[in-house]
Amino acid sequence: EYRGLVKHTGGCHCGAVRFEVWASADLHVFNCNCSICTKKQNRHFIVPASHFKLLKGADNLTTYTFNTHRAQHTFCKTCGVQSFYTPRSNPDGYGIAPHCLDDGTVQTIIIEDINGKEWEKAVREHKTIKDLSKP
Repeated sequence: EYRGLVKHTGGCHCGAVRFEVWASADLHVFNCNCSICTKKQNRHFIVPASHFKLLKGADNLTTYTFNTHRAQHTFCKTCGVQSFYTPRSNPDGYGIAPHCLDDGTVQTIIIEDINGKEWEKAVREHKTIKDLSKP
């Protein structure tokens, strides 16, 4: 459906939450050092909302917010796994946890550190992050 992209599927640990996402087989993953990403070890790649589809589990998701309340940290009520969320940098897209994808569709992962401790500065100076949620 999306030229040059592959359909990845994934979900939480218990299987209550399942999704599909269209993205490259070669993932560009952000490793953020902000307070919540550090505590959760949240590494993620960003896609436009139109490339993401929740297949099941909407009723099993709950959301945590803090500070500006722009980031929507959704996670499974049963097992506690955050397999995707709405990042503050890209509220019109999704941050997907690559470790929550099913095996077989990812070829490579490139990890980029981002200085979330100085979030405003890091996002302002980053050349592409804001564009990652645009179709």
